[in-house]
Amino acid sequence: MNVINEWEEIPLFDSDDSELSFWSENRLSLRLMERSMVSGSGLSDSVTITLRMDPRMLAKIKRLAKSRFLNYQSMMKQWLSERLEQEARDQR
Repeated sequence: MNVINEWEEIPLFDSDDSELSFWSENRLSLRLMERSMVSGSGLSDSVTITLRMDPRMLAKIKRLAKSRFLNYQSMMKQWLSERLEQEARDQR
């Protein structure tokens, strides 16, 4: 079984069958799961925002989060956090 160490290693799936096939051969590393669950826990303040998105996209995000045993909103915040870190590294 392959171990996934970064979110970027997970492809976008075009069907439930392709996603099932992928997860039958791969699993998330413990470090990645722990990082996702505790990320942002040190923040003392949080702001609520409204974000409009395509319902199909949201459904895919929710399915993906559920397959990883994560809350979809937490997973989205993790993705944004990782992307911000990447952008900051790229600017240096």
